[in-house]
Amino acid sequence: MATNTKEIAVDMTPYFIIYKDNSINRFRPSENAPLCDDPQAPVQSKDVVIQPETGVSVRVFLPKITDPKQKIPVIIYIHGGAFCIGSARSPVFHNFISSLVEKTNFIAVSVDYRLCPENPFPATYEDSWEAFQWVLSHVNGHGPDSWLNDYADFSKVFIGGESAGANIANDVAIRAGVSTDLDSKVKILGLFLVHPYFGIENDSLYEVLCPTSGGSLEDPRVNPLIDPRLKSMACMKVLFLVAEKDLLKKGTMNYYEGLKKSEWNGDVELMETKGEGHCFHFYNPLAEKAVALMDKLVDFLKQEY
Repeated sequence: MATNTKEIAVDMTPYFIIYKDNSINRFRPSENAPLCDDPQAPVQSKDVVIQPETGVSVRVFLPKITDPKQKIPVIIYIHGGAFCIGSARSPVFHNFISSLVEKTNFIAVSVDYRLCPENPFPATYEDSWEAFQWVLSHVNGHGPDSWLNDYADFSKVFIGGESAGANIANDVAIRAGVSTDLDSKVKILGLFLVHPYFGIENDSLYEVLCPTSGGSLEDPRVNPLIDPRLKSMACMKVLFLVAEKDLLKKGTMNYYEGLKKSEWNGDVELMETKGEGHCFHFYNPLAEKAVALMDKLVDFLKQEY
């Protein structure tokens, strides 16, 4: 039997191994959910490359349109995966957003950012910010994508994600709050954070992915309570979705409590799922607690502002 005799530099099983020759062995092969171009389907989807030089793309989801003149709210979604696995094309993320679009009748843009460690920090954050700006380039109906030009209501924008994607989404909302380029027609109504990652002590994976950060608790990207820009975060309301047995719950609750006490002038809402762990809803989306999580998110997105 053949064996790998290369020397290991960093072992981040079950995510990846980096060898001393700088090659990388990934343990989770990428999967691609099929797109749908049927206008009679409940949800259509397509991939759009937004940065040809880097290959960064988005997957856009459109609900069935019954009134071509109607403008509908926009969801910008950032997938999780510890900054180093997953894709907007992954079946779990594709199916989750497709279901969310069908239930809300909103248009959604799922960001397919470059992964670590091949693309060191802050690539994941910068790619997501570029995707956010790309979406907003359609605000006057003259952007590169016809679905966003024709149907998006930019006075009703939501940003969100799960796990590592949730704290990237949080960072986008903070950056948007201090951006001088944000069009006055754009209104970010809400931010949803599903089982987010907001830093833990002695996080060996994060130290490998971002060795210059000083650790996750010292990095404002994953510990936003130390970010001086937090008070300007560009949304009216934040929904935290947490799971009782999630190892990341402590950091989430610290941010939840800190955000309530901060200078940011918005509303904070929390839902905790008892007896479940991190991202449980992906494993059985039809289970009672997974349905309850989806229902809560839909209610948050569709409430009146």
